[in-house]
Amino acid sequence: MADYKTKQRELILEYLKNSDRPHVSAADIGARLREEGSVGLATIYRQLEKMVEAGLVRKYNLDGGACYQYVGGGEDCHEHFHLKCLGCGTLIHVDCDFLSELGPHILEHHGFLVDNSRTVMYGLCKRCREGGQ
Repeated sequence: MADYKTKQRELILEYLKNSDRPHVSAADIGARLREEGSVGLATIYRQLEKMVEAGLVRKYNLDGGACYQYVGGGEDCHEHFHLKCLGCGTLIHVDCDFLSELGPHILEHHGFLVDNSRTVMYGLCKRCREGGQ
């Protein structure tokens, strides 16, 4: 039975590594894996939580649910902020010199250490602002 659980974990990891979207929900994973065989949603959530604890996957708690990102391959997600579009739901990584100064400023002037990997700013992306949904 342990081999089956390992196979489920590998299927989930493979999906996360090869997804064309950097952030996916457990439902996204479930929909895809149902096409290839059966992996239940409860199992997916359980495996994702184990992967988060192991540092292979990062979890973002957003309005309306959580999404997951594979980071086990060396991708460092600690040094940038994220933007969540309220129109289309896209989660965007922002590597920006200006924003990178925000964390040190808040620490120095306000005594608060910001965890950029968990910082999400909400608004509208350019496409949604221009009505191109």
